[in-house]
Amino acid sequence: MCLELNNRGYNVNHKLVLKIMKKNNLLSSSYARKTRKYNSYRGQIGKIKTNQLNRRFNTDRPYQKLSTDISEFRYGNCDINHRVYLSPIMDLFSGEIVSFNISTHPNMDCVMNPLKRAIKLIDGLPYRTTIHSDQGSQYQSHIWQRELKKHKIFQSMSRKGNCIDNSPMESFFHIMKSEVMDCHYDFKEDLISAMEIWIDYYNNHRIKTKLGGKSPVQYRELSA
Repeated sequence: MCLELNNRGYNVNHKLVLKIMKKNNLLSSSYARKTRKYNSYRGQIGKIKTNQLNRRFNTDRPYQKLSTDISEFRYGNCDINHRVYLSPIMDLFSGEIVSFNISTHPNMDCVMNPLKRAIKLIDGLPYRTTIHSDQGSQYQSHIWQRELKKHKIFQSMSRKGNCIDNSPMESFFHIMKSEVMDCHYDFKEDLISAMEIWIDYYNNHRIKTKLGGKSPVQYRELSA
């Protein structure tokens, strides 16, 4: 709120804004809610990679460190037949979602489609890219690992049961679910549309304190 007002030319004190919001009962409780976590771990079915990032998420150049995961969103009756799965790839330089896929099944196509789009962005970089994930079965797959090796991308994996090893992506999912799932969607098309609109908003308009009041895309473009 303060950053947005400052960007519009108003000089405001964050303590005063917080005081006014408390007085008028405008504080949000959405971000304190626990959200469902999809777990794609199936034991060791392929090759486990070491944690190359080791929680060193910061970088001073775009597309050097990427992060990915899969999360589940429910609609309708919220049963097994009323779920969609989001597979995004995040650039840890700015937090931008550089590619994503929404699918009714968390299969290999769900993760490979955004990977192939992300590869087009990093083609020709003067430095190598590392992509980090958990130990989900999709990321242990030889299909995923072969594609990374083909394009000389380093693979990194969180330790088993350590979601904090991929905390930027976990944080993204939590924010997205808090803001997208604040209402119930009866139909899959409505949910997918809301997800796509929100990701566009997140990339281009949702400002961050750590980015100096810029959105992820604004920060990347100013740093180019």
